[in-house]
Formats: sequence, C-alpha cells, structure tokens
Amino acid sequence: MTESKPSPNPGPAIQVQGIRKHFGHLEALRGIDFELKKGEFLSLFGPNGAGKTTLIGILSALTRPSSGTATVAGYDVKEADPEMRREIGVISHASFLYADLSPLENIRFYATMYGVDQAEERAIEVIDEVGLKPRMHDRVRTFSRGMLQRLSIARAIVHNPSILFLDEPYTGLDQHASEILKEQLQALHTDQRTILMTTHDFSRGLEMCDRVAIMVRGKLALWETVSNIDPAGFERQYLETVEQAKELR
Repeated sequence: MTESKPSPNPGPAIQVQGIRKHFGHLEALRGIDFELKKGEFLSLFGPNGAGKTTLIGILSALTRPSSGTATVAGYDVKEADPEMRREIGVISHASFLYADLSPLENIRFYATMYGVDQAEERAIEVIDEVGLKPRMHDRVRTFSRGMLQRLSIARAIVHNPSILFLDEPYTGLDQHASEILKEQLQALHTDQRTILMTTHDFSRGLEMCDRVAIMVRGKLALWETVSNIDPAGFERQYLETVEQAKELR
C-alpha cells in the first residue's frame, strides 16, 4: 500500500476562507469560512442548489474558486497538486467505474494510477473490505446501486487517503444497502481520517458526525458540534434555519 506522505502543513485538515464561486451571473458560493481538524467528520445539510456539490468540487480540486482560499491536507486547492490528490478520496453521484470491467480490474486500475505498491493485492484487500470479494470477477454493469456505491468506496480508499469527500452517498440506496454503507463509513471514521459528507438523510448524517453545518444559498447558515444538536428536533431546526436564511438573502 502507498503510505500517505506528510502534508506540508500540520494545521487543519481542511481550511476554507472566504470561498466564492460564480457561474456567470449565478453566485453558487457566497463567502464560505470553516475549518476541520484531522479526524473530524462533518455532515453538511442543505436544500438542492445550496452549493454543497460546488464546495466539494473546489475542495477536491475539480473546479477553481472565483475568490478566497482553501487548503486540504495543507495544500492550496488552486494548485491542484498531485500530492494533494493522493490525500483525498471522493464518492459522489457518479461511480467513476468502468461498467465493462470487473471490480478487480477497476480497482487495480485506480491503485496503479495512484502508484500504490502491490496494486492487485491492495485492490483485492479493499474489495474484500466492502464485502464484494465473491463478485470481484463479475462485470460491474451487473451490479445494483448499493453494490456500485460499495465499490465506489473501495475506489476512493484504495490509495489510503487521509480525507474523504462524500456527496449524497445514500441517494438511491434501499434500507439494506444504506445500513451496509453506514457500517463502512463508521469503520472509515478513525482519528486519522477526516470526512466531509453532504446528505439529506438527517438521522444518518447526525449519528456519524462530530460537526453539523447547514448551507443555504451558498452560505453557511449553521455551524455546530453534534453534541449541541437535538436529533429529535433537528428536522424542525433545519427547516427554520433554511427559511430564515432565505429571508436574509
């Protein structure tokens, strides 16, 4: 397995200051500020169009901010440093898997791309971790949505990243698949791995995280530790926060 190299900065795992993003006349992010320490898990809630996916795109160096600064594992996201990319794993709506290849072929490809030592052995290891070893020679096109999401986790962690970004990972999963995903995310949440997850699933988002945030119209309307959140009343708090933020524009 490739060992993660030390980041150039021992500070926060993720630090965001004044991030804005414009798409023409649309301002998707309107000044985002926060930081996550190493090992923290943030669940980010917000209505569709709030800017959550845009934020993950910037933090994973898939798109550049219009202004502001952000560092991930000590690297400036604007530089899109290859070493920074080795520090992150991304799980999103798209699986980034090749349908006509097997799980082993897919994950071995990504392991090789990241320069992982003993790529095939590491691929088998992470496929086994997500419970898909019995199907590792089957074509990915035959997999259910839940199986694809589990294989996406294997893809995202094959290079042992220190930071994970998950964009609505529960979308389209049935109850059984959701339970399996929850167990795997809990196993990934160690004091060494930082996780930022966007979700509409209040109960699952709250039960795994250390910090809670609500984004509305490209701004953070709430930032709180999960210990200060009432799970039973969070949906009501969320709706009230969203409405108040919309009124402020």
